[in-house]
Amino acid sequence: MNLLIKNGRLLDPATGQDGLFDLLCAKGKIAQVAPKGKIKSEGATVIDATGCVLTPGFIDMHTHLREPGFEHKETIETGTQSAAAGGFTSIVCMANTNPVNDNAVITEFIVRKAKEKGIVNVFPIGAISRGLEGKSLADIGQMTEAGIVGISDDGHTVMNSALMRKALQYAKGFNLLVVSHAEDENLSGHGSINEGLVATELGLPGSPNAAEEIIVARDILLAELTGAKLHIAHLSTRVGLELVAAAKKRGVTVTCEVTPHHFTLTDEAVRGYNTQAKMRPPLRSEEDRLALCRGLKDGIIDVIATDHAPHASFEKEVEFTEAANGIVGLETALSLGLRLVQAKVISLARLIELLSCNPARILGLKEKGRIAVGADADLTLFDPEKKRKLEPRMLHSKSHNTPFNDWELTGTIQYTIVGGNVVYQP
Repeated sequence: MNLLIKNGRLLDPATGQDGLFDLLCAKGKIAQVAPKGKIKSEGATVIDATGCVLTPGFIDMHTHLREPGFEHKETIETGTQSAAAGGFTSIVCMANTNPVNDNAVITEFIVRKAKEKGIVNVFPIGAISRGLEGKSLADIGQMTEAGIVGISDDGHTVMNSALMRKALQYAKGFNLLVVSHAEDENLSGHGSINEGLVATELGLPGSPNAAEEIIVARDILLAELTGAKLHIAHLSTRVGLELVAAAKKRGVTVTCEVTPHHFTLTDEAVRGYNTQAKMRPPLRSEEDRLALCRGLKDGIIDVIATDHAPHASFEKEVEFTEAANGIVGLETALSLGLRLVQAKVISLARLIELLSCNPARILGLKEKGRIAVGADADLTLFDPEKKRKLEPRMLHSKSHNTPFNDWELTGTIQYTIVGGNVVYQP
């Protein structure tokens, strides 16, 4: 079945298109792009996109689907439903499942389950080390054959520098991305909040910025030594951003991501011992938040990724130091990004670049992240002006752990299209 999307603003930073264009999808691909009113397709299903923006499908480089092993938090089915509701047509899932995705059997399970139950594209990340224990390398070659697009021990840091060097060398040989969870676990210790005034006032153990920055510096140096592709996950500090900027100037193959919660909130959100605002890395200071906004504007930051981390209510409704880290993020990412556009921190085109074009480029997904004839018909259509009040019952994730409940958010997904098929419509 052919699909014709007409009367909308087509915005694609990858190809430089921005204007009133109609688009025809056929056989899972983009078949035609032409000025408004120029495409004639009898029998096609028509979507009237008046007042909406049509972009390449969003790609989230950092999600936790929890399956296998933690299905009480999320499943591949519910996680991809949440992704589609947030406008994401492709997501990259981390390896900290149970059992850990450190071998081809688990990778194959995730790929198979995603095809059976998922409604968006799912690309697995394999573990760097067996069991995420940081002692020996996982079966990187076999996982590559099974379908991983990168390796990471996200949730843990590979504290052994020699092992991390070896991982980067292996990854280079397989042309894989290495995603760094940058946290010196010896320095962060039992910290459950950013080390600073708020932590002191609340009497909570803090984790200093330096815990992140030390590992960012180390992994950049190891990437420079090995020539491998390094991606810094959930960057949260000003100095960490400066380290990435300096490395890029030296020609190191390093990219980085920032989450919507880190460029929107600070550690002030933890007041009242709000466990919904407990995450890892922790929410930082206003100085750090503003630095991240500048990094998004100046082009140092490459990607906005959600770090979607669902948890059951009983894992959050406990004493703050015992509460699980993380929030769900797939269904709030666009609206929080649009807040930066409304504040004139970044342009709308830059936001789409961060959510779609750049992730596709970094991951090597050549047929995604752009609107061009012959490319995959993975598309996001959203109303940039429509408002909604966020309520837990609205979320499609199995979990509802978010600090943005009751916020009035601007920007709603109208259609998410994967392979020319509508997978989400409110």
